[in-house]
Amino acid sequence: MRLFALISCIFFALNVMAEDWPRWRGVRGDGTWLGPKILQELPEGGLRRVWKAPLNPGYSGITVKGARVYTMDRPSIEEFGEKERVVCLNALNGKSLWQFEYPSKYGNLSYGKGPRASLTLHEGRVFGFGAMGHVFCLNAKDGKKLWFRDLLSEENATMPIWGFSGSPEISNGELLMHVGARPVGSVLALNVDTGQTKWRVGVDKKAGYAPPLLISRGGRNELICWGPNRIMGLPFGGGEMLWQIPYEVKYGVSLTKPIYHDGIALVCGYWNGSRAIRLGESPDDAELLWKDEEKLCGLMSQPLYSKGFCYLLDRRNGLTCFELKTGRILWTDKHQLTAAGRNPQASLVWSGKEGNVLSLNAEGELVFLQVSEAGFQEHWREQIIGKTWAHPAFAGSRVYARSDRELVCFELPVGK
Repeated sequence: MRLFALISCIFFALNVMAEDWPRWRGVRGDGTWLGPKILQELPEGGLRRVWKAPLNPGYSGITVKGARVYTMDRPSIEEFGEKERVVCLNALNGKSLWQFEYPSKYGNLSYGKGPRASLTLHEGRVFGFGAMGHVFCLNAKDGKKLWFRDLLSEENATMPIWGFSGSPEISNGELLMHVGARPVGSVLALNVDTGQTKWRVGVDKKAGYAPPLLISRGGRNELICWGPNRIMGLPFGGGEMLWQIPYEVKYGVSLTKPIYHDGIALVCGYWNGSRAIRLGESPDDAELLWKDEEKLCGLMSQPLYSKGFCYLLDRRNGLTCFELKTGRILWTDKHQLTAAGRNPQASLVWSGKEGNVLSLNAEGELVFLQVSEAGFQEHWREQIIGKTWAHPAFAGSRVYARSDRELVCFELPVGK
């Protein structure tokens, strides 16, 4: 025990200057990671794998806090029945610390191999959202259940074709869930301590797949929620819809979380393309600024933003740089970051503040590159996992990634 405590102290000391990954897309939920400086050359022999651990199928991303790693999977139905599972591993060696599982029957759920949403870590607790609408809170130390709800039945939520996917968002002691509850409740706010519903807001016929985005505008807190039929501005705390832009998407695939910069909200769809919405100071001041239904079509990958420009994985042309205020395309990489196909996928994460990007593509390659409005330059790439759509985590000086068979931890090449 003393040796473990000593090793843990050393681990924390070595990683004190780098951020953890306590929620989907990092500390701020926007794909930025203020980690150590990543070297532009791989060490001899490539990246060093620290450990690997067995895992069951699922799309749930990785979250990390301190010396603990968390994700969700779906064990073998033949051996364990129809269940979803939360796993917590030791970040030092990948050994299991605890597990929590519960019954979850998928029925005819499309792409039904496992949970979709990343876990959210907050003040010693783990908040999760299962594919069939189960939402729960666990003690992060031992996995003990603190509260558990079935929003599909309790709130008359609307099941998306591919299951619930939006990770829990936390603000002011409230858990924000995009569930499409009827008749009112595109977004539900739950008490983080009890799980009880505090307020509901927004109306759509279905639930989208991404969490809402909390912004401040005109001195007010507001949620931007992208549902299958409209993009909505919703008052934080409940009330009437502030504004809406009709946008009915094929198969209801409102997949990515909106982004908001320079007074402009942006959503990037797959079949129906991207929409940019200019927001003014008054609550109902919202207008469609531009749209592109041919050349800016994202899928699961969240776009990144910097200095007036966005970087999006477009399904037809690959990584694409465009101007946020006009939609003008500056360049594409013609599928160099990840292979072209029906569902191209690559996570995009800012590493520091110098235009460096860490990306895990669908083939399981970790790619380090630099982007700007002038173009892109790839520094290196390394195969670290099998095929995956799940979002990795970056914490300390390490990257954590998962496939349907294993979870791996690799040491990043870092410098001073």
